[in-house]
Amino acid sequence: MAPAPWRALSDALASSDRVLLTGPIEPDGDSVGACLALQRLLAARGVRVDVAGDPAARYQWMPGACDILRDADVAPTYDAVVVLDGDRHRLVPSVKVAFDAARVKGLIDHHASSRHDGYTHAWIDRVATSTCEMLYDVLRDEGVPLDPELATLLYVGAVFDTGGFRYSNTTPATHRMAAVLLETGIDHAAIAARILMERRVVALRATGHVFASAELLLDGALAVGTLSRADQQRLGLAAGDLEGIVDALVYTEGVEVAALLVEKEPGRVKASLRSRGKVDVARLAGDLAPSGGGHAKAAGALRDDTLEGTRQALSDLLAARLAEIERRRA
Repeated sequence: MAPAPWRALSDALASSDRVLLTGPIEPDGDSVGACLALQRLLAARGVRVDVAGDPAARYQWMPGACDILRDADVAPTYDAVVVLDGDRHRLVPSVKVAFDAARVKGLIDHHASSRHDGYTHAWIDRVATSTCEMLYDVLRDEGVPLDPELATLLYVGAVFDTGGFRYSNTTPATHRMAAVLLETGIDHAAIAARILMERRVVALRATGHVFASAELLLDGALAVGTLSRADQQRLGLAAGDLEGIVDALVYTEGVEVAALLVEKEPGRVKASLRSRGKVDVARLAGDLAPSGGGHAKAAGALRDDTLEGTRQALSDLLAARLAEIERRRA
């Protein structure tokens, strides 16, 4: 049976005049896949529903992606706004205005740091591997037929949030879901290549720049890569070009935590954090910025600071956390 939070949200959406589905700023594969999958379910019920976001080029081929509204074009005219695979603190300003004006404020998410406050309806499943996995269970429960297009959307979310089933969050349920999706005839190898491995030439050069300039701090326990605004402009980077870099950094020998620090604008830095398991980086991200959070092994934060200030703050916080861990072990 579908979980009660979903049933309550589903009923609220069914009675809404217009629904907007969206994700956080710079949505990833799980957010885009979940939004487009839920749009199909709601549209089949006769609900007027739009998806908004500015997904990276690597997601433009996905079924339905061509009709996604740009964030800048979102007006505060929706009766219901639902955030998928993120939270209300990470919405772009135009979407935040629409969210605040909506009668129904929904959340569908699986991040450990997400909270119920600020929503009229919140469905949070911290055990689920991905938001797409949450929707897969609902679709199966409601008897929605899986065609190759819908299976593709769900598979994108599953493969992205498990790193191609390499991450420790992968469960038997994840593999059972993948098996059912593959039975629809989707080209799983092509999907994985596009989502996880394919890069633009400028993204390849950015990866090289970050790797070449990465710093090892705290006796090698922390690997930090940085990209200033000048670097991004010089390299010609766009949204999505930096995906995957921090995941590679964390697998440097001896590293416990890796960070990619990207200057979004003067005095504002995005920190993407990864852990080998010893340190809970969701907690670390929350210490870096009030809206920071995510999973124990993968998290992020937007901090009002310089690159150098963020790097120093991160180093100090991690040093204290490692010392705390050692004291507990003693």
